[in-house]
Amino acid sequence: MKLNNLKPAIGAVKSSKRIGRGTGSGRGGTSTRGHKGAGSRSGNSTKVGFEGGQMPLQRRIPKFGFKNINRIEHTGINLDVLQGLIEKYNLTVIDLEVLRSHGLASKNDLVKILGRGELKAKIEVKAHAFTATAKAAIEALGGSTVTI
Repeated sequence: MKLNNLKPAIGAVKSSKRIGRGTGSGRGGTSTRGHKGAGSRSGNSTKVGFEGGQMPLQRRIPKFGFKNINRIEHTGINLDVLQGLIEKYNLTVIDLEVLRSHGLASKNDLVKILGRGELKAKIEVKAHAFTATAKAAIEALGGSTVTI
């Protein structure tokens, strides 16, 4: 078997419907465009969300709430997740590179350590932010928190 011998399975590829090739084709005449109107003309395109003059869905539904443009999004990582990493990989320092290499944070993420779960080992944690409970739990075992 070579690349030049490869073919799709029989029946997997259909030939396209040739529109506007005379009455014998079954798709002649109006060429599936119907009679008259903007949709039958060339160059016709309707706006996104246009519903034939009916009030579009995005205008029928009321607006509510707001987005705070100054919000800073953090990726939250809990203490029980850190404990799992410590047990599995025998770590003493957890920083952004460790979290990224294990798929817990992306390249440009800001990381915040959250307080769910409990730690059993002394570690040094480097992150962008810590909750008060997480910071207290880490430092209670003699560990340290470094805010980047």
